[in-house]
Order: sequence, then structure tokens, then C-alpha cells
Amino acid sequence: MSSRDRKKASVYRKLQRLRSVVNSTAVNKTSIIVDASRYIEELKEKVEALNQETGTSGISTSQNPLPMQVAVEALEKGFLINVFLEKNCPGLLVSILETFEELGLDVLDARVSCQENFQLEAIGGENQSNSEGIDAQMVKQAVMQAISKWSENI
Repeated sequence: MSSRDRKKASVYRKLQRLRSVVNSTAVNKTSIIVDASRYIEELKEKVEALNQETGTSGISTSQNPLPMQVAVEALEKGFLINVFLEKNCPGLLVSILETFEELGLDVLDARVSCQENFQLEAIGGENQSNSEGIDAQMVKQAVMQAISKWSENI
């Protein structure tokens, strides 16, 4: 099998995988990609509708000079917290860690980068003294609020 044939087979497999993910019945490449684009737009609309429904849409650039991404995933005993801001933010880590403490989360593991941008990946476990049950949405809201308060003070 030539290199060209392998590449062609690889593209075909990937298109078929994409086709199955977006539930497309199309058979040619262009139609599969168009279906995928429509599917992505539908997902964006659903996310926006859910954000409006829960009143938790992300802080946009127009509301806050710091474009950010905050994701929180529930684990068996705790949460995986990811925070990304496009620029380095001295002092922000302290604000986020104070929020964890207020929520009753112990930082079990963390990776932080504060060079050109701010990135935090942390695993927070609920400590024994925390009798209130907290969920991923509560953690996300608290982290976003900490970032907003921090940005107001800079």
C-alpha cells in the first residue's frame, strides 16, 4: 500500500467517524462536512440556550476585559477545575485558592502556568469539615466570581 493510499484510507476513516458522530446520512465528503458544520451550530445554540436558562453564561469580553474559560468536572470525590485566561494575572491564583478554601475544597493536585497567560488545572477534594454538598456548577460560579472580583481590583 502506497503512502497516498494510506492517507486516502485515513481520511476516509476520519470522515466516516465524523459522519457517525454528527448522525449524517450523507455519502460524499462535502455533504458530511456541511452536516458537521450544522451540527456544531446546533450545539452552540443548545449551549447558549442552556446558559440563558440557568443564567450562567460565561463572562464575555464586553463585560470583562479578561476573556476566560472556566470548566469544572465532577469526579468521584471532588472536582477537576480548569481555568484559562489569555493574559498573565499576578495574584489571581491566590484569589482562586481562597475561593477553594471558602468552598471547603482541599487542593489535591495542581498545575499552574503564569507566563504569557494564566492556566490552572487543579483537583479539589471536599474536606471532611464540609458538610454541605457542593456541585460542579457551584464551584464554577464561585471561581468565575473570584476572577471577576479580582479583575475589578486591578
